[in-house]
Amino acid sequence: MAIRKIVTLGDDTLRKNCKKQEKFDLRLWTLLKDMADTMYKADGVGLAAPQVGILRRVVVIDVGDGLVELVNPEIIESSGKQCGREGCLSLPGRQAIVTRPNHVTVRAQDRRGRFFEFEAEELFARAVCHELDHLDGVLYIDRMDRELTPEEIEGHVPEDDAEEEHAE
Repeated sequence: MAIRKIVTLGDDTLRKNCKKQEKFDLRLWTLLKDMADTMYKADGVGLAAPQVGILRRVVVIDVGDGLVELVNPEIIESSGKQCGREGCLSLPGRQAIVTRPNHVTVRAQDRRGRFFEFEAEELFARAVCHELDHLDGVLYIDRMDRELTPEEIEGHVPEDDAEEEHAE
């Protein structure tokens, strides 16, 4: 288990396009394990390789339903709309309201290079969109509707009411 350093806003790595992962070897497996360990240690729900300084199309996500590893992921379909708060391990202490698709279909490869597809909704869809943006050098602040104040981060945000109504 190796906890990697999470790069923060201002590091050029966060603004670069990542290269396709070509080799499905022990090095990739180590990266995936380290990224998961780093994400869990930082109490995150997702982490993309550029956030640990690696310009490869590799992502890990866990929104509470178990770890999902995505290699060379792409969104092949999206629908609906959701608006809610987002933060990022690379922008500590900041949050914003961001509009994202409510449903996405994703095609990716697993750690062995096998292709698979899955669908994600609500928080999982939001996390997928957020992490895949990182692979193209896009941060949530590039898509935000508005940034939250420190008081809103600690307390109630009107948009949270809409999220709760949507979840019912």
